[in-house]
Amino acid sequence: MKITETKIRQLHGVMDHEEPFWEERLVRPLDIYPEHRNHNNDMGRISNGRYLMTSNFLEIHTDDEITGLSGPFSLLEAFLIQTQLSPILVGQDPLAIERLWDQMYRYSIHGRKGETMMAISVVDCALWDLKGKAFNRPVYSLLGGPTRETIQAYASCLQFSVEPQKAHDRIKDIVGQGYKATKWFFRHGPGSGKEGMQANVHLVEALRDGAGEDVDIMMDAWSSWDIPYTLKVANQIEKYDLKWIEEPVLADKIDSYVELQRNSPISISGGEHEYTRWGFRQIVEKKAMDYLQPDIYWAGGISELVKICALASTFDMPVIPHGHSAQATAHLIASQTPSVCPIQEHLIKWNQVHQFFLEDPLIPINGEIEVSRLNNPGMGIKIDAGKIDSEQILSW
Repeated sequence: MKITETKIRQLHGVMDHEEPFWEERLVRPLDIYPEHRNHNNDMGRISNGRYLMTSNFLEIHTDDEITGLSGPFSLLEAFLIQTQLSPILVGQDPLAIERLWDQMYRYSIHGRKGETMMAISVVDCALWDLKGKAFNRPVYSLLGGPTRETIQAYASCLQFSVEPQKAHDRIKDIVGQGYKATKWFFRHGPGSGKEGMQANVHLVEALRDGAGEDVDIMMDAWSSWDIPYTLKVANQIEKYDLKWIEEPVLADKIDSYVELQRNSPISISGGEHEYTRWGFRQIVEKKAMDYLQPDIYWAGGISELVKICALASTFDMPVIPHGHSAQATAHLIASQTPSVCPIQEHLIKWNQVHQFFLEDPLIPINGEIEVSRLNNPGMGIKIDAGKIDSEQILSW
């Protein structure tokens, strides 16, 4: 079997959703600059309750008429796949995934991190989908799973309102849906001063009050804080028993993570914006974090996440992948032991966007994902033609 072509389908449709869909944004690294601090947008809103959906999907075609599918991903990644990676892939054996990954990595010597590695990740996931279809097996089975019957999921509340009363009521509803863990996102950083810091503290207070004592709560600072700010906030919210503070500082500041991990009264997580086993080696060897959060669609694909999990397991550091792709993440977790990958992130709003064009979106029920839902060949993802208003094949 040989790869005959790669095809990128750009799909367009409209999602109907009661207002507001995007309620509030998270704190961002650029917020240290006043002109960026209050910037917001409606991301695709075309009218009341209607949002334009545009997603890119990769198809890898073969002479055996087996096709691998992955996505969605950005336009820049699409460009890199078609102009840089496709020439490496066409004519090769799609089942030789390790060989193809190594060739893409070696060719992209200036793309060891960032969008080029993200593009490699997309290709890798499509190759695993293709391999599963070729052997008529789900991907988790090819990786050595299953290791469990259900995967616990946590509700990730990106772009929900952080007004304390609304957050209090929302987290009660989430707990009522069966979730035993949930993550929320700080809105303020050092640039917002003492008032912003107190707003962060009041948010955590409201969340704990709404959730009760038995629910794990995590908070994300999205690389937007510094060491003094993180420690001040952590000491103020320690009494609310958080499971972790996520990405408090920029990803490249490994020594800052080391200092925070040693001095924060709350565990530190991160790695969403790190790439490959070599990037994570620095983190685990320095014990810079308590939990690792690589993204399958960014850090190198399934092939690389398997290696990162093996590395992390030798240091007893749990891997809780960032939740860009529900299906790829679930297949990986179903192949790893619960001590290595204990739980899956479910981004409530973003999964509505990422899975909009899929026939069978993977949504937790009662806070869990049944592994039996992954039993279709490959990743088990299919495009729902009924959601497509228009489509184009991208080429450069």
